[in-house]
Amino acid sequence: MWLTTIGGIDWPRSSGQKAQKLEMISILDQLKAAGINTVLFQARVRGTTMYPSKYEPWETCLTGTPGKNPGYDPLKLCIDLCHERGMECHAWVVTIPMGNWNKIGCKTMRQKHPNLVKRIGDDGFMDPENTLTGDYLVKICREIVDNYDVDGIHLDYIRYPETWPTKLKAKKTIQQRRNYITDIVRKISHSIKPRKPWIKFSCSPIGKYDNLRRYSAGGWNAHTAVSQDAQLWLKEGLMDELFPMMYFRDNNFFPFAIDWKENSNGRLIVPGLGIYFLDPKEGKWELDQVARQMNVCRQIGVGHCYFRSKFFTDNTKGIYDYARAFDATPALVPPMTWATKSVPSAPKSLSLEGTRLHWGAAHDDSGAPYLLYNVYASDTYPVDITKAENLVAVRQTKTSIQVPAHKYYAVTAMNRFGIESKSIQLHHGKATQTPRQSTGPDQFFSEGNVFVLPTKENTLDAKYIIIETLQGQTITIIPYTRTLDVKKIPNGIYQLRSLGRNGRNHRIGFLTIKRP
Repeated sequence: MWLTTIGGIDWPRSSGQKAQKLEMISILDQLKAAGINTVLFQARVRGTTMYPSKYEPWETCLTGTPGKNPGYDPLKLCIDLCHERGMECHAWVVTIPMGNWNKIGCKTMRQKHPNLVKRIGDDGFMDPENTLTGDYLVKICREIVDNYDVDGIHLDYIRYPETWPTKLKAKKTIQQRRNYITDIVRKISHSIKPRKPWIKFSCSPIGKYDNLRRYSAGGWNAHTAVSQDAQLWLKEGLMDELFPMMYFRDNNFFPFAIDWKENSNGRLIVPGLGIYFLDPKEGKWELDQVARQMNVCRQIGVGHCYFRSKFFTDNTKGIYDYARAFDATPALVPPMTWATKSVPSAPKSLSLEGTRLHWGAAHDDSGAPYLLYNVYASDTYPVDITKAENLVAVRQTKTSIQVPAHKYYAVTAMNRFGIESKSIQLHHGKATQTPRQSTGPDQFFSEGNVFVLPTKENTLDAKYIIIETLQGQTITIIPYTRTLDVKKIPNGIYQLRSLGRNGRNHRIGFLTIKRP
């Protein structure tokens, strides 16, 4: 969920510290109840911030007075409240736009760094062609990373303004402009990732990367129109995740969503859905158009993100009710298997006292400051930790919670990269360890020479399994069985594809093989 703060359009819509805190609690409670697992909180707005910054003034929406201290730290509040609810919180940083030329954000920037801002109409924009722009944005992102327990840095508008004057465009080639934007991304990535490598680095590119062979982007795309080479950023490992702004319908959405997935380089793709168009004042969308997009996203193995929070919690055209049913079971954020080889140990012990479940702390050598714990429960033993419906608590920082009575239980440790341990299971008062079978809805893991696939759906025409490298090189083709022997395949990350009787193949997930 994008939680927008500019002008208080999502939050805050009330005045005063106490009222604003209660309002945020209400919003996050509603998001949690609807299955949201990640909140993108707009922390830098237009040269103004939602936290105490040594570089930029306070955002006006908090008090109604430009630059006035609200008396508390909204970014820290959002992070803490999200973590209490088992959700990730990413700091959303608006990069290039500085807002109205004479408003506090742009005015302050012009006074401190006059050469960094260009005027286009009534607004100011940081100059992407000035090398100091990247250096300045590094300071903003590093300030957040160093001072907050944030789960991600999310860049918005990391591109050329669509209003960039033609005479200025003519001076540079399209590739030169892409290089300027990529240099900014590279500077930020190389600055923040060594500090906290578990932090997800992402952006929200224009929803269509470029023209496809069968479908035109209609002149509005990331790669050519605004010089935003987001697929390259995944390929180079500069970013971990993309939230493309796919605020389109029908064939302006579906083939372009598939294109993002096919060019993800094994990273996370989370299309942004334009639910604001459900509001009659914004557009003429009906709920079924968003519902189809959500179902296709799930079918092709990507996430979905809503723009914006207010339309969601207002239940515009029934979107909140639909989403709550669609995401009725919890979803863990897929692991960053490319970022670490560290796997936590399983919790040391597991016991039940009445309806209070206790477990011993696990250990991990990933370098992250603490571990998280996921709790599973079912009516059968052993508890299947590959089924989302068995999750009863996620991303717990404590080692004890209240649980439903008369269940079997399993607990896993999870590091900040999202890598889960083996589970420790409780069976009639005795704790046992069971192998980890899966790390997400389309992520599989093997610590030895075999691994187990989920039960094959009746709709899947799969006679064989193809195991490929992430670059598409076939390693082996073997008959489809639930238990696959991979003893001849080296450690690494691979794609799994099904091969049907009609010769068609589909990607069904990724396999990580990691033996001691």
